[in-house]
Amino acid sequence: MRKVIIGQDAFIDQVLVALFADGHILIEGVPGTGKTLAVKALARILGAGFNRIQFTPDLMPADVTGTNIFNLGTSAFTLRQGPIFTDILLADEINRTPPKTQAALLEAMEERQTTIDGERHVLSPVFTVLATQNPIEYEGTYPLPEAQLDRFLLKTLVGYPTEQEELEVVRLWQMGFNARRLDAVGLTPIPDSSAIGQCRAEVRAIRVEEGIGRYVVNIVRRTRQTPSIAWGASPRACVGLLLAGKAVAAMRGRDFVVPDDVKEIALPVLRHRIVLRSEAEIEGQTADQVLTGLIAGVDVPR
Repeated sequence: MRKVIIGQDAFIDQVLVALFADGHILIEGVPGTGKTLAVKALARILGAGFNRIQFTPDLMPADVTGTNIFNLGTSAFTLRQGPIFTDILLADEINRTPPKTQAALLEAMEERQTTIDGERHVLSPVFTVLATQNPIEYEGTYPLPEAQLDRFLLKTLVGYPTEQEELEVVRLWQMGFNARRLDAVGLTPIPDSSAIGQCRAEVRAIRVEEGIGRYVVNIVRRTRQTPSIAWGASPRACVGLLLAGKAVAAMRGRDFVVPDDVKEIALPVLRHRIVLRSEAEIEGQTADQVLTGLIAGVDVPR
């Protein structure tokens, strides 16, 4: 695995953390910042199957999972698979579709399977959902319920690029780059299609000392005791923070987790799992600000 630094704006690194930790990721950012392009390019490099769903108010659950179609030739029903039958699924603007359709992803995200007309269908073992939502336009949207938010291992925030990065984007387009023609860019898939499974096995083998496990639990439990937070993170957050910390350690070339691995991935793991009190929101506090102060107050194991 490559060594990386996990930062607040390290979008691709956080996507890889979720992928290697066998989790899903919620991506929040304004339009036009390259979210879809980055995911498509990553899927191509990994040699993984890729599908994209544009969520709309009239999208039905069967449009996500698939449906049984009667075949006149065989006089039998056959399954027309929906877009979730893939490796990497980009759920674009997931908050623009009603809860009934959003819920169609729940079983697939949690159990890597879907049930159609009472029949169970197993999904790809590397099935990963990358869902996007727009943070500046809420009219006509359906906010994800807490139960579904908790299914996402990470929530990453994609901001505007730096001036130098934006100049590089303009330069590449001037040289002929076209985001709609990735096949002409020369992205070379990795030769081993089983690499994702091997990376996940490596992450599972990362050692976690008892002190680190206690540190993870203390951070999550503190979210339930902080006055600014109305609802703290669930026990699933403990597991998520542990797995994400192990993925960070592996990507940094270590076979053990240190406190910094946990601390630096804690915001993406926790920011969507807490609900601030109205008083804190009125004062202008954000989830990240509250969590940063909270984490700073937790004793670090030596």
